[in-house]
Amino acid sequence: MKGFCERAVASKCSSKSLTDTSNSSPPPVCSDPESSDSKFTKASVWSNFVSSALSIFETHSEALPCENKAVLSGSSACEKKVAHAKQNGWTAAVRKAVASGSMRRLHERVLGLSRTGISSSTSDIWLLGVCYKMSLDESSGDADTSDGLARFEQDFSSRILATYRKGFDAIGESKYTSDVGWGCMLRSSQMLVAQALVFHRLGRSWRKPLQKPFNQEYIEILHFFGDSEASPFSIHNLLLAGKAYNLAAGSWVGPYAMCRTWETLARCKRESTNLEDQQLPMAVYVVSGDEDGERGGAPVLCIEDASRHCFEFSRGQVDWTPILLLVPLVLGLEKVNPRYIPSLRATFMFPQSLGIVGGKPGASTYIIGVQDEKAFFLDPHDVQPVASIGRNDLEADTSSYHCNIIRHISLDSIDSSLAFGFYCRDKDDFDDFCLRASKLADESNGAPLFTVAQKHNLSKPVSHPEMSFDTDGVQKDESFGLESIGDAEGHSHEDEWQLL
Repeated sequence: MKGFCERAVASKCSSKSLTDTSNSSPPPVCSDPESSDSKFTKASVWSNFVSSALSIFETHSEALPCENKAVLSGSSACEKKVAHAKQNGWTAAVRKAVASGSMRRLHERVLGLSRTGISSSTSDIWLLGVCYKMSLDESSGDADTSDGLARFEQDFSSRILATYRKGFDAIGESKYTSDVGWGCMLRSSQMLVAQALVFHRLGRSWRKPLQKPFNQEYIEILHFFGDSEASPFSIHNLLLAGKAYNLAAGSWVGPYAMCRTWETLARCKRESTNLEDQQLPMAVYVVSGDEDGERGGAPVLCIEDASRHCFEFSRGQVDWTPILLLVPLVLGLEKVNPRYIPSLRATFMFPQSLGIVGGKPGASTYIIGVQDEKAFFLDPHDVQPVASIGRNDLEADTSSYHCNIIRHISLDSIDSSLAFGFYCRDKDDFDDFCLRASKLADESNGAPLFTVAQKHNLSKPVSHPEMSFDTDGVQKDESFGLESIGDAEGHSHEDEWQLL
């Protein structure tokens, strides 16, 4: 059942995924011709079908042990035992499909909660600061317009994908060897930080090569996000660094705690004096309100704080370094308040944009582009076997780290709890970002995502939440609650004090 619907979609166009081949051109990105015109009658029929199928299997889910049925003869008892064993086998198969997300994905795709492909709209597409002009007229003569779709597809499929994995070494002292059902926020954040590293080490114009051997920088980035303690930005190390915010295997986490976890992990990984030799060669600044300051208002990006983060990151060697800005927000109650959508859409026009960690309620995704009223995203919910890429393995199979299926979701259905990411290469780039952000705030009609200021109204040093240390030297912070649930609706927003 895994990927059933997406295989059906893919079979209509290309049967090849983006793999390491020597083809002269990238494979086409799949598109579902009916995805934008789903009817509620069709959805209802399929919904009833799925529900009925599950109820049928559930009806026969209880076994009938032979030894508890004295009224049955020996032969008839064994026959019924075999029959029930078969029924239980079907039940187990269905439950396994549901647990793995395949049935959920089929149900979602039929109901249209997320769709695949690109509509016939001729509106521009913005993908992480790059504009792609769409046109249905191939004879327009404008090269940028006529091949806009192809270039967008190539850019989209070059972004680093991080998904659920199964079969890795157990996380810490837990028995978890897979993050299925609870790790989508961690995977989404991995994609954002991986993109920051691509920007920094390979540049925004980089595209996944079609021939081997691959670039050393590209392979190293993938190695950093492997699923073992040896990979610095693995899910194992994220959970270890996030103990201060109650991160634990099997528990869902919100964007605010996720951003603070990356800040903590970045501090822990500063091993080299040479900035460019560091695994994450950039300062990390979480732009957020705090419990003593901007409670209930838009967070403030303080230029002095950004400068101080850079200075501390370089250990006083330079005044400015590359910087990763993370902005966790809650922009409504359940879904994003409509008044924030214009500003949200505009951030993808920033050349510093790294996209958004967020998506559907209780199911985080990595949003990387917008067109009209829809957002394009990479989905971490596909389950893949663990992949191990050596730091110097330039012939590695990297196909599981890319996706050529374009998914999109309506902007007005995005979960209100999310986090923006921006990468500024140097001081000039940061100044440009501040100008754009200030202009966006001024044009927000009183609903800015965040504001920019030279310094806080009340001067204070860069600080982190009050933390204590356990016997292992790991920082702990009890000010942030965590609900142990899967990637489903009903998760709590542990950072509601940031509600705008």
